[in-house]
Amino acid sequence: MEQSVILIKPCISYKNEYLDMLSEWKKSGEELIPWTLNLDSKDFGMMVDKLNGWSNGVGLPDGFVESSTFWLVSDNKLIGAIDIRHRLNEALAYRGGHIGYGIRPSERRRGYSTLMLSLALRECEKIGLSKVLITCSKSNIGSSKTITNNGGILDSEDINDGDIFQRYWITL
Repeated sequence: MEQSVILIKPCISYKNEYLDMLSEWKKSGEELIPWTLNLDSKDFGMMVDKLNGWSNGVGLPDGFVESSTFWLVSDNKLIGAIDIRHRLNEALAYRGGHIGYGIRPSERRRGYSTLMLSLALRECEKIGLSKVLITCSKSNIGSSKTITNNGGILDSEDINDGDIFQRYWITL
């Protein structure tokens, strides 16, 4: 892993890196996680404004809560993305939680997700959260290790659309 790894707010200057990451992800055939990677990026500036507005509650779609999106950058390369929801609604309290994250396929298994979650938990404290819910598919061993490496305690398991998922809490 590179030495200089930081979280940044979405910004136009990372357009090419973002599109490169998206292209790699789509070629892999894997689901884009966090879900904000599915936003239309044709008008990149508008997408960045939308993401950054949501952290202040501006332009939220119905049923959404305030959320902050960050990109993980290492030596100017976009490694992954993480969404922090500032509060939970009923759906997020069941499945979704406060945080969703993903690392681009070529950069996995290098410790980036554990580091990204650790950095994001600091951001959670800044917005006033004292306890964070994170969910993941039971079959996603990497994600469950990332969560437990950051202090996550397994609370429960449930089934959604045939998928067994786990609910972890991290106390900040």
